[in-house]
Amino acid sequence: MDQSEKDRLRREVDETLHGQKQPQAPQQVEQNDCSNVHHVIGVVSGKGGVGKSMVCGILAVNLARRGARVGILDADITGPSVPRMMGLAHERAHAVDELLVPNQTAGGIKVMSANLVLEHESDPVLWRGPVVAGAINQFWGQCAWGDLDYLLVDMPPGTGDVALTVFQSMPVDGVVIVSSPQDLVQMVVGKAVNMANLMKVPVLGLVENMAYVECPHCGERIYPYGPSRLAETAEAFDVEALGQLGIDPALAAACDDGTFERALPEGLLEEATDTVVRTAEFMDAVRGGQDA
Repeated sequence: MDQSEKDRLRREVDETLHGQKQPQAPQQVEQNDCSNVHHVIGVVSGKGGVGKSMVCGILAVNLARRGARVGILDADITGPSVPRMMGLAHERAHAVDELLVPNQTAGGIKVMSANLVLEHESDPVLWRGPVVAGAINQFWGQCAWGDLDYLLVDMPPGTGDVALTVFQSMPVDGVVIVSSPQDLVQMVVGKAVNMANLMKVPVLGLVENMAYVECPHCGERIYPYGPSRLAETAEAFDVEALGQLGIDPALAAACDDGTFERALPEGLLEEATDTVVRTAEFMDAVRGGQDA
């Protein structure tokens, strides 16, 4: 790389960091004739290891239990965990007339994931960014989702290629951010919030996972990572606090066993679920007004 090329790249980085160069306008991928997805909701985090897939699963099961038609697009291509959690570990997706057909859980939730198209679920996904982005677009535009009220997108951690692809390719109505109660959480949440703002995607609110452990004998809550930071972090970024989750070994075991959908207790993240429903109702009203 000669000096002029280095100077050009440096200018581009400086422009992006100082907000002078905005992300490119979204180039949305159209739904196919076999898909009619009404609302797309992203579940994101600024870093890994905060239980984002579990939160995505809880929202999906809650919505399905309320009678909604729900799907999960597992956009965490290199670390897909949704199929095993939802009882689809040994299943594989198939295609009909050049369209992928998502697999369906016992409770009727449709799932598409990289692990459903690999020969073995433990095979590594050694794909570069453009190939990963192409897989996301295929899971959206070339998958026969049928009629869905909600498609939840389980995003990979961070603010990289996949997040940009999802926000630019799909009509995302909003995102739920997942965090944990640690000292660095505000910085990490800030990255996720700022990414959504740059892409003009509404932030529906913040869920704090792994907030506490409940003693099985007396019910006392113990806070292994220190006091909750949910309220102060939500206030700092002017977003809604949508609830907490504790560390539950039984629920973690259900994820490993593939019994999550059946074992999920009632009452978890009801406020977050309500917010997703209200967002959908609001978007329906807006779109209905535009059509009129």
